[in-house]
Amino acid sequence: MTYFTHKGILFTTLGSSQKTLISVENDFQLLDDDVVTVTYPKSGTNWMLEILGLVLRGGDPSWVRSVPVWYRSPWIETDVGLKAALNYPPPRCLSSHLPFQLFPKSFLKSKTKVIYVMRNPKDVLISHYYFSKAFKGFKEPGTMEEFMETFLKGDVPYGSWFDHVRGWLEMKNKSNVFFFTYEELQHNPRGSVERLCQILGKDLNSQQIDSVLENASFQKMKDNNMSNFTLVPEGHFDHNIGKFMRKGISGDWKNHLTVAQNEYFDRVYQEKMQNVNVNLQWD
Repeated sequence: MTYFTHKGILFTTLGSSQKTLISVENDFQLLDDDVVTVTYPKSGTNWMLEILGLVLRGGDPSWVRSVPVWYRSPWIETDVGLKAALNYPPPRCLSSHLPFQLFPKSFLKSKTKVIYVMRNPKDVLISHYYFSKAFKGFKEPGTMEEFMETFLKGDVPYGSWFDHVRGWLEMKNKSNVFFFTYEELQHNPRGSVERLCQILGKDLNSQQIDSVLENASFQKMKDNNMSNFTLVPEGHFDHNIGKFMRKGISGDWKNHLTVAQNEYFDRVYQEKMQNVNVNLQWD
């Protein structure tokens, strides 16, 4: 699969185009009642979308079980996603992997709520590695050692994890940008759902929250064909090589990185994140 570069960042030609990216940044109008989930790829996007879909429907799972996730919450920077977003009756639930500098300019003048989800970059690396083996839009990753080098340099679709996270964290003082981590969704799922209800102005009782937690569990999502990406055609994803829903755990990097690789990753992390005044907890 081939990539193209837009403003110094790589994108896959499978489903994306320069024309769409330019249109999204300059022309796409975000609305005050939009909710956009933004992530660096492989950071828990679909998990958050499942939770959001359930919260917005008061814990009722019928929507998330009957509509594919890419129609429930289209990716605005893809050709198909942009078209779907433009035809989506408000209030819209949207998704994006865009770094802040390529995000719709209309955001700065809107009350659009952005939910930004971050994940331990070592786990992102591992998830990205296995996803790249099966997703036909991404290049074959090579060995883990080779891919780690590529990942740390930011020579992957959507660019550098470090730049992405830093760029969005600069928005931390905006009242309509909300940060979550994959790890807190795992360690404190109920608290995370309650916080989301507050952000979205949804008053769910404890029974409804129980339903959100149950239906957004890894096992339920893995069994839900609308969420597990089994509906993605073979031309896009080789289902024989990999599963979109792989493990859904934190700390899997410990099963893959050597001591030397881990120490090297830590050195790069310290260097790239030294000026970030946010204490990011990954454990």
